[in-house]
Amino acid sequence: MKNTIVIIDYGVGNVRSVKNALSSLGYTTVISQEKRDIQGAACVVLPGVGAFAEGMKNLKALGLLPILHDAAIKNKKPFLGICLGMQLLAESSEEGGVHAGLGYIPGHVVRFPEKKTPRIPHVGWNTVSVSKTYPLFGDFEAGAHYYFDHSFYFNAPKKHVLATCEYGIQFPAAVGFGNIYGVQFHPEKSQANGLKLFRSFFKSHNL
Repeated sequence: MKNTIVIIDYGVGNVRSVKNALSSLGYTTVISQEKRDIQGAACVVLPGVGAFAEGMKNLKALGLLPILHDAAIKNKKPFLGICLGMQLLAESSEEGGVHAGLGYIPGHVVRFPEKKTPRIPHVGWNTVSVSKTYPLFGDFEAGAHYYFDHSFYFNAPKKHVLATCEYGIQFPAAVGFGNIYGVQFHPEKSQANGLKLFRSFFKSHNL
C-alpha cells in the first residue's frame, strides 16, 4: 500500500464519489476504517457530509480517533479533510451545542450569521481566492469556482487560512497546518477545478 490513498469510511456520506474522482485520475485508493489500511497508506482523506457531532461520535465509536491522530500528528502523513472532514479538524464546533473536534488545526466551527448571508445553507458554486501559495492549489487560476454545501464554517486563525470565499462574509475555504489540510468545498463535485486540486495535492506528496 506504499502509494495508496486511504479514504476514511465513518458513515457520513460521499466516500464513493471521492474514490471515483481519485480513480479517474489514476490513483490507487481504498475506502476503509481499518487500522492496517490507514497505517499503510501514503495519504489520508477524511471526507464527510452531515452534522459535526455525528461525525465525531462515529469516529470515536469506530476507534478511529487514536489511529487518525497517529497518522496525522505522530507520523505526519499528508492528511486532507473535505467539507465536514475539514470542520472536524477544528478544536470545536457550535453546531447543535458545543462539541470537541480532532483539534489538529487551531480554530472553531461557527454558524454563518443569518443577517449577513443571503441564505443558509450556502449551496452551489462560488469563487475561491487563494491567500497563501501552498501545494494544495498548485498553479491556481484566479477566480476558480468550487462547489459548496454547508451552514457552518471553520473560523481559523489567519496564519492557517490558505484560501477564502465570500458569502455575505469572508470565510476560510481552505486551511492548513504542516501536513494537514482542509477544504470546505467539495473537490469531487467541482469538476475540472476539483480534479486539478486533487492532482496538485497528491503530486506535491510524490503520488
